[in-house]
Amino acid sequence: MADGNPVSWPVSDAVSLAGAPFTGTGPVSVVGIGDDGWAGLSEVARDLVREAEVLVGGARHLAMVPDTKSERVVWPKPFQVGFVAHLAASRRVCVLASGDPMFFGVGATLVRRLGADRVTVLPVASSASLACARLGWSTHTVAVVSAVGRPLDTLTAELAAERRVLVLSADGLTPGRAAALLVARGFGTSEVTVLEHLGGPAESMWRGTADALAAAPKRRFADLNVVAVECGPGPGLSRLAGLPDDVYAHDGQLTKREIRAVTLAALGPCPGELLWDVGAGSGSIGIEWMRTHPSCRAIAFEARADRAERAAANATTLGVPDLRIVVARAPEALYGEQPDAAFIGGGLTVPGVVERCWAALRPGGRLVANAVVAETEAELLRHRAAYGGELTRLQISRSAPVGRFTGWRPAMPVTQWVAVKPMSVLTFDQEQSNP
Repeated sequence: MADGNPVSWPVSDAVSLAGAPFTGTGPVSVVGIGDDGWAGLSEVARDLVREAEVLVGGARHLAMVPDTKSERVVWPKPFQVGFVAHLAASRRVCVLASGDPMFFGVGATLVRRLGADRVTVLPVASSASLACARLGWSTHTVAVVSAVGRPLDTLTAELAAERRVLVLSADGLTPGRAAALLVARGFGTSEVTVLEHLGGPAESMWRGTADALAAAPKRRFADLNVVAVECGPGPGLSRLAGLPDDVYAHDGQLTKREIRAVTLAALGPCPGELLWDVGAGSGSIGIEWMRTHPSCRAIAFEARADRAERAAANATTLGVPDLRIVVARAPEALYGEQPDAAFIGGGLTVPGVVERCWAALRPGGRLVANAVVAETEAELLRHRAAYGGELTRLQISRSAPVGRFTGWRPAMPVTQWVAVKPMSVLTFDQEQSNP
């Protein structure tokens, strides 16, 4: 569609596209296979398996397909994909994977490693799609958490009354572990359904409450299972910034709730972005940054080991166990992947901290720093003169009893500096080459 008019494709292109068989363009094909095995594959998928010179997969998957002339290779343990690139350098490789290989699967890993032009992916229905079909759930309204090679604690961030969540299990003990987590987080009355061997001849379903399943911690289901959770009443936490202070364990080094909400608003997290949290303390800024979207990432820099340990525990409790924590002093520790935003909650008076954060930020990145005492406020004034930005004085007062009446007790004011790193300026030659 251009200027409101439909696009006309050449007839020759339309004919060639319509008539061409789907064979893929790369040396690696990834074929999704369900619990119904060879019978559930299309003829196109079967042809890719038959024509492969090397067939790679788990022992279970390899046993599902008939003998061919190909060499068979079982995935190594620990899991790694580097050897597929080596095999594909000289031979046609077909990788067998569960369900939809692009849904928390090896297909996405191979595309990222080899490039989309070198990988052909043929999925079948994912376990999540099959589970929703069995339960009558609308797929696009359901949250999905993978426990395969990932921390189960990420389930915590998805919990809220009447919320529907699917957990892709790592093994037969995952349902019990998920139920125990639900109970620990106050969602013990949630309805839990364990769906085993979805799409296969041995498909079965168990249904009960999280309380009931957690009471039988040694119960083991089939390793191929999905856990469906329909949350009952419980203390769900908003993904918006400004969680109650009492959800954090801390030693006083905690950005208070209202200031935290304003600070996250200034940092402006977007999906997929990375935050540097310098002087992390209890980890609250990095944690709430990550809670805004599952793809947001954060690195917390903290010099004290006890505080770093506490921040890690808070991250696990609040559903973002992947918070990366670096126990080291700034600015020496401030290296690594380029951040989209940086927050300085501690270390403003240490030479080089602000400079290092500013240099590391990508163009358009945001730098936010909070000061409480006069010495750190003076540093903000100095850095604002060098880098620009805005200063804001934040004053919070909370109600407190005054005899028989109620008055206001002010907290110490916080001065906040927010600066945005300018975008790169194009040279004349660049402008000419990018009309």
